[in-house]
Amino acid sequence: MDTHAFKRSLHHSDRYNRRGFGRAEEVAGSLEQAYQSSLIGSIRDNGYRLNHGRLQVRLAKDFGFCWGVERAVAMAYETRKHYPSERLWITNEIIHNPSVNDHLREMNVQFIPVEQGVKDFSGVTSGDVVILPAFGATVQEMQLLNERGCHIVDTTCPWVSKVWNTVEKHKKQTFTSIIHGKVKHEETLATSSFAGTYLVVLDLEEAQIVADYILGKGDRSSFMARFSKACSPGFDPDQDLEKLGVANQTTMLKRETEEIGRLFERTMLSKFGPMQLNEHFLAFNTICDATQERQDAMFSLVDEPLDLMVVIGGYNSSNTTHLQEIAINRGIRSFHIDTPERISADNSIEHKPLGQELIREQNFLPGGSVSVGITSGASTPDRVVEHVIQQLISLSERN
Repeated sequence: MDTHAFKRSLHHSDRYNRRGFGRAEEVAGSLEQAYQSSLIGSIRDNGYRLNHGRLQVRLAKDFGFCWGVERAVAMAYETRKHYPSERLWITNEIIHNPSVNDHLREMNVQFIPVEQGVKDFSGVTSGDVVILPAFGATVQEMQLLNERGCHIVDTTCPWVSKVWNTVEKHKKQTFTSIIHGKVKHEETLATSSFAGTYLVVLDLEEAQIVADYILGKGDRSSFMARFSKACSPGFDPDQDLEKLGVANQTTMLKRETEEIGRLFERTMLSKFGPMQLNEHFLAFNTICDATQERQDAMFSLVDEPLDLMVVIGGYNSSNTTHLQEIAINRGIRSFHIDTPERISADNSIEHKPLGQELIREQNFLPGGSVSVGITSGASTPDRVVEHVIQQLISLSERN
């Protein structure tokens, strides 16, 4: 399938919209009421600090909603206003935040059901309106919706679209796309659908396995057992690792993506020499500015003397998980929660340790003077952060 030609054709369809409906003022009040916070505004104005009795709160200087997320949510609200009576669907969560998605359900927006990991589009019919979420949709989903006669509202973040354009360039030049991402994440699934030949690597460890294989240090059967579900159909590591381009899921750790890019550049340089490097390696900057800013702010925050860290965001939010990873690597006692209700009045907290299931921990907030760092993923509204801080204030007064 010529995915570039399909996208160009879709973008010219009168049933496709990626610019909104010019109803921003009509939905501004609803968005402000649901997601903005005067308390967070005052904390920002106070140098990202709040002192209340024995509690000191330190906010990261960049956190929460990014421009792409704000745009996607606003477009979803506009879509409901523009189509007040039509059936309205979203192919996935609009963003990885439970409160935002719950608000959309209250607006009678339906989510495509998933059965055993497979989306069921059988209920979507001609004339229905379907929103594509901020992290995009696969080209196959877009094609299905277009052929079914749906109105498509595309809220895909431009940074994600930039990655798609990158893998299109890889494909055009018959380069294999090495995608730094999580195989089952919606954004990586969408990106790989636009690629030609591709291989997904989760981290630097997996990238090193690929680099070793390129240099003749690996075993083919072991390699394919490791990556059989992370590559394009018919992938042949003996042929498809000769020409590489690097791309990434936009919410991965910036530093790790850069290290992976440098690793493959050194690998191809070692194998083919400097004169042929450009024939075997391509690199484009596909790191999202907002992801980078939030990670940089987190690195600055964990340099402060903190007793504990609270990271707020959906449990399936990749960018939030990586913020949590930064705190853990610094050795700070940290807690990843998705909603303020995870913090209980009995001073316990239900949270998700990195790579584990939810657990409940007692004696969450220690006695005496306590300094708490707070950040949130790009899909978390300020209003949610405000409610977490209010929970902390209440606990500090009670315990």
